[in-house]
Amino acid sequence: MSKEITGLDLTTPLSVSGKKDFILKNPIMVASGTFSNGIELSRDLPVQQLGAVVSKGTTVGARLGNPTPRTMETAAGMLNSIGFQNVGVQSVIRDFAPKWARWDTPVVVNIMGENFQEYLQLAEELEDVAGISALEVNISCPNVEAGGLEFGQDPELAEELIRAICKVSSFPILVKLTPSVADPRPIAYAVEKAGADALTIFNTIPGMAIDVERRKPFLGAKFGGLSGPAIKPVALRHVFLVASETDMPIVASGGIVSGIDVVEFIMAGAVAAQVGTATFVQPNAAWRILNELEMWMIENAQKAISDIHRAALG
Repeated sequence: MSKEITGLDLTTPLSVSGKKDFILKNPIMVASGTFSNGIELSRDLPVQQLGAVVSKGTTVGARLGNPTPRTMETAAGMLNSIGFQNVGVQSVIRDFAPKWARWDTPVVVNIMGENFQEYLQLAEELEDVAGISALEVNISCPNVEAGGLEFGQDPELAEELIRAICKVSSFPILVKLTPSVADPRPIAYAVEKAGADALTIFNTIPGMAIDVERRKPFLGAKFGGLSGPAIKPVALRHVFLVASETDMPIVASGGIVSGIDVVEFIMAGAVAAQVGTATFVQPNAAWRILNELEMWMIENAQKAISDIHRAALG
């Protein structure tokens, strides 16, 4: 189903700071780490119909990732402990960006560093690379220079990092917040003050599982990130809290498996939604969810995303 046929206005702005315009054709994105870098799936699926593709988490150098097992199905979700396995930023620039540049769908590159310098190096190396439309800065990562504390758990640290990235990058900057805080608002305030364009709320929730036969942790790295429908109520709360006190564009991420899930998040204050774990069950989940969103809007006589945006905030 297309916007031309339905008459729906699904356009979604993700930049309000006066940087490069970043407007999505619809609010459905695929989450980092769940769609690889999009190249393989784009051969069989109409990637041009999506609002945006978010790349696999990219680091300065290639990473092999964590020992296996790396994934485990849980009740209403899954645990993953991939360990940021990726090819490194130079390979992304050389091998993937030229292909992205031929797409009619924007690509957001997710970046992750272990310290300030690595984040800045990533932003500098990706600057002005054709095929890239924005950066998503993952601040759910431990800062090795701060005793392993996540960048996203300290407002001052988060503000300093994002301010520095904004100085070296002309791309719209999305900041992916951590779920490892009771209240996400202080971090949201900090990165907004630093110049971020939008927020992604949020990442996987830390968790683990025990193999009772072996009497050991199931995952090779012991701990992993919980994703899937089990975490949706937590993500929805974080989106609602932040949207209640800021007008920054919010991209919801966490347990989205249906068009109704997207509607809930938009009513709570998000403008877009990332589909992640659902893709492992159904590779074309993002397209199904987009169709369900369109059908819900038609059935409920809603012509634009703005008709329902923030409706639950009162």
